[in-house]
Formats: sequence, C-alpha cells, structure tokens
Amino acid sequence: MPILSYLKALNRALSTEMDADPSVVVFGEDVGVAVSNVTTGLLKKFGPERVVDMPISEQAFTSFATGAAMAGQRPVIEFQIPALLFLAFEQIANQAHKFSLMTGGQVNVPVTYLLPSSGSRGGWAGQHSDHPYSLFAHVGVKTVVPATPADAYGLLLTAIRDDDPVIVFAPAGAIGVRDNVDFAALAPVPLGSGRIHRPGDDVTVVAIGHLVHDALAVAEELAGTVSVEVFDPRTLHPFDWSGLAESLERTGRLVVVDDSNRSCGIGGEILATAAEQMRLVAPPKRITRPDGAVLPFARELDLALQPTRAQIRTAIEQVAKTSFSASTEE
Repeated sequence: MPILSYLKALNRALSTEMDADPSVVVFGEDVGVAVSNVTTGLLKKFGPERVVDMPISEQAFTSFATGAAMAGQRPVIEFQIPALLFLAFEQIANQAHKFSLMTGGQVNVPVTYLLPSSGSRGGWAGQHSDHPYSLFAHVGVKTVVPATPADAYGLLLTAIRDDDPVIVFAPAGAIGVRDNVDFAALAPVPLGSGRIHRPGDDVTVVAIGHLVHDALAVAEELAGTVSVEVFDPRTLHPFDWSGLAESLERTGRLVVVDDSNRSCGIGGEILATAAEQMRLVAPPKRITRPDGAVLPFARELDLALQPTRAQIRTAIEQVAKTSFSASTEE
C-alpha cells in the first residue's frame, strides 16, 4: 500500500479540486514557489491566473478573496503563519462569515483559509506559534483540525466544496506524519464527524490535531492497566457532540488534550458540554497550554508550555481511579 504524507495529502487535495472545478483558485504569499510545499507543482499545472502570488498585505487579499467568492470563485488562501489570522480576523469573522446571513442566503462566500504548520515550530517564537482555532470556533466559523494524512485530504476537499468560509488548521506537529493509504479509498470527510482512532472501555481521551498521535502512544503504553478510547473530533465547529456522548456512555470518564491556551479554549468547552449533557462518573481533566501562554524562542521553554505525553498519562491514570463519590468523600 502506498505511503501518503500529511503535506502531500494537502497538495493532492488542492490539485484534485482544481482539476475538478475551474472556479477553485489559490491565493497567498509565495504560493507560486510553494514555500510551504503545500502548493508544489500547482503554478506549473494551472498557471498564474489560478495560483496567484499576493503582496504582503493579509487584510487586503483576505478581503479580495471574499469578493472573488461572491463573484463565483472558490478561493483557497494559504496563510504562512497562524498569527496572521489576528490581522485578518475582521475580514473572516465579521465579513465573509456573516454575508450569507446578512443577505438572507442570497450570497455565499465559499473561501477556505489554510494554515499549514500551525502551532509550535522549533525556534519560531511568540508571533509564529499560535494555535487560535478556539477563537474561530467561538465565533461560529467552520473550523477543521485534521490529525492524519487521509483526514487532511478528505477535510480539505470538503472545506473547498463548502459554500461557507472554512478554516483548516494543519498542525506543525502532524505535518511529518506519513501513513499507508489506499489512494482509491481517499474521500471527502464530512464536517462535524468525529473519529475513534482506538476503542476503549475505561477513559475517553479527546485529542485535538497532532495530539491524537500522542494520545495513541500513551494509550498503547497503558494498554495493560487502562483501556483508553481516543476520540478525534476532526472539526471543532461543528463539533461531533453525539459522537462524544456515545463514547462517554461507554467509558464515563473524560480527558481532553488541547494545544491552545487554557482560558476560553476548546478544551474547556468540551469539558463544560460533557458535564452539562453527558454521562460522567468522575471529574474530567484537561491538558492545555497555560493561561496566556506565549511561546518563547528557546526550544526548552517552548516545549515546557506545550501538552506532553507525561501529562496525558498522569491525567488518564488519575481519572481512571476516581469517581464523583470518591471525590466528594475526599
């Protein structure tokens, strides 16, 4: 079976959609030379009218993409750095996201915002290492965080075909992942559909993006003592709440691993919704970056602020041996 890398999956999805739909175009900085390798070969194949290098003005070309989408195109914007989303937040959240509602559904804005290598990368420091997916889920923009090459391919296809704006975060921690994949079986993945990577009976671990692979590694380490179910939501908005509820019906115990800041993050929302609406037999736990974390340049300090496998293991072991009654007695 052939091997597919995460980066190649994104590239393959873009090429597939550009072949199938002439309205799909790519905008971004240095997309012609494929500085991130996501757009490799696309300029040669589709030409400069469909693979368009933009000036260093993210607010301008994000607005340009909104207008192009309203005029019938399906732009894919590649942002090289996740913090650039803060600059373009107005254009995405307040303009593109709301046009359909404000026009009574008469105007759609099918723009895909692609963030290759979001999150921490060694030596990229504070202004390049954010993972602001919770911010966009909070305002209701469709938000995607694939963990595997097959899901990166399938979710990007779906994002491009969607009539609403969709943000695709491709975590730096997953970029190097390579899987054996049947190319003939690659297919679109619906938004709002989670995936159980490993079934279990004792504890559900909800892991976001690249942390799925850390959760799977810890689950394997604990296989002899704790049966861990690893649940990957794949999209943060819409979220697969029914899939999580089904998992918690089996396990009753919850750990959430989220590589974004603690306050107001998606990890807290998952815990709150589970506590309000789902079966829990023990207090849940979340593992995140600290409150207000800004990743420093020093690699050792950078790593110290990110969720670790040791933290995941400790949280699983603690949740597995507690219950609400035991917690109350203590």
